[in-house]
Amino acid sequence: MSKAHAPKAAKSQPINGSPEQNAYMDDITKQFTIDTEKLIAIKDHFIVEMEKGLSKEKQTMVMIPSYVEGRLTGQEQGHYLALDLGGTNLRVVLVTLEGHGKFKTVSTKARVSEELKTGSMRDLCEYIADCIDTFLTEQNLENVDEDLALGFTFSFPVLQSKINRGIQTAWTKGFNCTGAVGKDPVLLLQDALLRKHVPVKITALVNDTVGTLLSNAYQKPETVAGLILGTGSNGAYVEQMTNIKKWKDGATTSHEMVINTEFGAFDNERVMLPVTRFDNKLDRKSINPHFQIFEKLISGMYLGEIVRNVITDMMDRNLLFCQPGQNTDIISGHYQFETSFMSAIESDDSPDLATVRETLDTNLNLIKVDDVELRIVKRICELVGTRAARLAAAAIAGIAIHTKVDRKGADIGIDGSLYEFYPSFEDRIYDGMAELMPDFADDIQNIVRLGLARDGSGVGAALTACVADKMFKSK
Repeated sequence: MSKAHAPKAAKSQPINGSPEQNAYMDDITKQFTIDTEKLIAIKDHFIVEMEKGLSKEKQTMVMIPSYVEGRLTGQEQGHYLALDLGGTNLRVVLVTLEGHGKFKTVSTKARVSEELKTGSMRDLCEYIADCIDTFLTEQNLENVDEDLALGFTFSFPVLQSKINRGIQTAWTKGFNCTGAVGKDPVLLLQDALLRKHVPVKITALVNDTVGTLLSNAYQKPETVAGLILGTGSNGAYVEQMTNIKKWKDGATTSHEMVINTEFGAFDNERVMLPVTRFDNKLDRKSINPHFQIFEKLISGMYLGEIVRNVITDMMDRNLLFCQPGQNTDIISGHYQFETSFMSAIESDDSPDLATVRETLDTNLNLIKVDDVELRIVKRICELVGTRAARLAAAAIAGIAIHTKVDRKGADIGIDGSLYEFYPSFEDRIYDGMAELMPDFADDIQNIVRLGLARDGSGVGAALTACVADKMFKSK
């Protein structure tokens, strides 16, 4: 079973700072620590919110039916294309399914500039169509007899009306293109492909989390859920049609459907999550204040900024980096403390915290940092990183309990840099899940089997195009 490849986190050392530094650290330790009782309350609220979203429209957790019906067997075969849009890069992938859970992929990547992310949707679609066209030419597929089926991973909130139709409801993750919200991204992109005579038909609109579930399921048919724990966060899982009380679209080809939870919005009302003033500051200055609050506590895009907010608050109180001549220009800039710095800092097990020192020096130009300051920075990273993993555990346990996972167990595929590379992130999730599922605590890792589901947004989108094919043929 593929596991996360992250190193172990090295436990932080006692601060041993001034009385003021120690008091400050004691206070934020309380604010960022989620004990078992609180974690159980969060998990219970998560399940209630799931059920609300399944019953009625316009709930905080929207629980979107993905129109992906039934399950994969791992025996499917054929050529399918995938397009992945949802972060810094866009990717085009050609997937050849060989059966027996095996597949081959070829892909290309292109950067999505800040101008494109915040410009017009038409410009973005033109750019994407050009990228697909170039890729097909490179793969000698520009003159095919039949249009190639493409699964479009569009990693933003969409209200789907069919497997290949949907209306975008919002932008997240730093995107804010005009002329997109309220429209169908499939039609907008298909128009651009037609204008450029690219031989591709978009047969499935895919959320990256749904894709993660499918890419895991092609190799592990006992998969019940897929999660993204990376730049952003979300979860999808297999639901019984009888539980989707709001379903009004008639008979389906299967008694099961994948639900996209959009759990990044969980508890936007803030009745349950332990939101600190540092989180509030991040939220207030974000491009989507008051939205996606759960995502802002657990995602790679935000964790470094939460740490930076704590550090700069300490600087304002003369508790950190206040030596004469210390250069605090970089650390004072938004999003300058990256989550990747936290990974390096958390894995530092050297007695003198040489990696912490080097990270601060190289990336933030902070020099002559004393040992107490190194210990403080490491502890802040540990607090923010551990809280994120424990909150992720509440979501995973909520889904596992709702889907009635028993001792036979189930697989959960997880994609994303945080799960794969952040030190001890998976261990901390399992620790939280053992507290949340005490009946299974003795064997939690074999009952809720977390595993790295690589490339949900590529292979998973191609597999969704494949499921779409199966569904059309069975109707």
